[in-house]
Amino acid sequence: MACGKGGNVSQSTPQDPVDLFVIGGGINGCGIARDAAGRGLSVVLAEQGDLAQGTSSASTKLFHGGLRYLEYFEFRLVREALEERETLLSAMPHISWPMRFVLPYSPDMRFENDTPTSRLLSFVMPWMKGRRPAWLIRLGLFLYDNLGGRKFLPGTSKLDLSQDPLGQPLKPGFRIAYEYSDCWVQDSRLVVLNARDAEARGAKIMTRSRVTAAYREGDLWRVEVDGPDGPATYTARALVNAGGPWVEQVIRDVTHIDSTEGVRLVRGSHIVTPKLYDHDRCYFFQGTDGRIIFAIPYEQDFTLIGTTDKDHHAPPEDVRCSDEERDYLCAFASEYFDKPVTPDDVVWTYSGVRPLYNDGAKSATAATRDYVLSVDDKGAPLLNVFGGKITTYRRLAESAMAKLAPWFADLGGDWTARVPLPGGDFPVNGVAALTESLLTDYPFLTPDWAGRLVRTYGTEAFDVLGDARSAADLGPDLGATLTGAEVDWLLSREYAHDAEDILWRRTKLGLHLAPGQVAALEGYLRQAKTKDAAE
Repeated sequence: MACGKGGNVSQSTPQDPVDLFVIGGGINGCGIARDAAGRGLSVVLAEQGDLAQGTSSASTKLFHGGLRYLEYFEFRLVREALEERETLLSAMPHISWPMRFVLPYSPDMRFENDTPTSRLLSFVMPWMKGRRPAWLIRLGLFLYDNLGGRKFLPGTSKLDLSQDPLGQPLKPGFRIAYEYSDCWVQDSRLVVLNARDAEARGAKIMTRSRVTAAYREGDLWRVEVDGPDGPATYTARALVNAGGPWVEQVIRDVTHIDSTEGVRLVRGSHIVTPKLYDHDRCYFFQGTDGRIIFAIPYEQDFTLIGTTDKDHHAPPEDVRCSDEERDYLCAFASEYFDKPVTPDDVVWTYSGVRPLYNDGAKSATAATRDYVLSVDDKGAPLLNVFGGKITTYRRLAESAMAKLAPWFADLGGDWTARVPLPGGDFPVNGVAALTESLLTDYPFLTPDWAGRLVRTYGTEAFDVLGDARSAADLGPDLGATLTGAEVDWLLSREYAHDAEDILWRRTKLGLHLAPGQVAALEGYLRQAKTKDAAE
């Protein structure tokens, strides 16, 4: 199957059994498919929509340990995530890079009431009345610096905001801050690159293909799929349910297996404004309600602010940033920024549903972010994936394969650590050199254009541009440096199908295009599909 077509072959009888059938094309499903294919298993993955269409494209876009999880004593989760930051950076230096975070301190900062640390401090130091003392923040940052075997990310430093330029965007009352390291990642591109690497290793990736039923027949799973080319049936030795927010629905309505395990759906919403400051640092803000948010430089011209934590009681697909959440984020940020952030400043919002394992926590914020892998072995194995963080997706995939190892005697060992994803085969500190090389080979590019291509495609930027000797050789100019050649690449190599896939998941150029330019892209896609159908 050509990469990017995303269909299945219509058939009335099952194909030969595959080793693994994966339901769900988010980061966990694609990460597991890649890991399994690299161990020599035959793999099929089906995604009901586009890759990363749900939660995996709606994160805060950070590879981070989760500083606030220390307050919940989730030390194993934080250590694993911190260890993964540098492991992942080395495999994808084009779509992930280090960032420095500025945490301003105020004596008004408070814990959420139900954190273990809050309860302990309230017992030992009742006079603090739930406030976060500065020494505790510094202790947390010391642990954050040292739990994960940090090698090249710089450690924490203390700032005097009254003297440091990083204090200029903030209200004058903030005088002390701590600066620490975490990492940025282009979340939806991470998913697509895992899917591409899985396919390069033999997996079959099907998008817009809904699994309608799965049931056991002897030692196999029979899986029925409704895709672009009609119904198809597959058989598999093991089934992985990586449905994300739909994981419980897959258990109940697709496999019809009784289970007491479930998910707690928690909505995380973000707002995007025109950029609020000119430097490249991020801000970590702590509220008087115990919550935290980030303010992050985004897509050159914008600032990303988020996230919220709200229990989500609607269907997973019915998710949006509510007016209440938007106003909350604006008010929260305005407690720190000297210039207030208002709803009128918001140019875009997005929201995702986190499928957290339902551990009975009292609040959405307190629910565990750790993942849970559960195997139903009453016949052919079913692995259900609950929860997880984008930072630990690779470790989750390794754990999933360890769970399934008893059914595959010749399963290969762990292999994914530091193995580059497509386009990531260059040094972590090599972005500037790669960008300069691209400008040398394609002198018609502007520095910003070349930088965007490198941060999107890495070494594959040369393949996207091909033999072009001028901008005109790249086909129509669709706006914001998007060209016909790049669209063709996304259609043929990255499973893209429509304008939304291209503008909001393969890239974030939707923030930069005017309505007329979006219409031009849609027209180009219609022509491409007509041409493809004729061939």
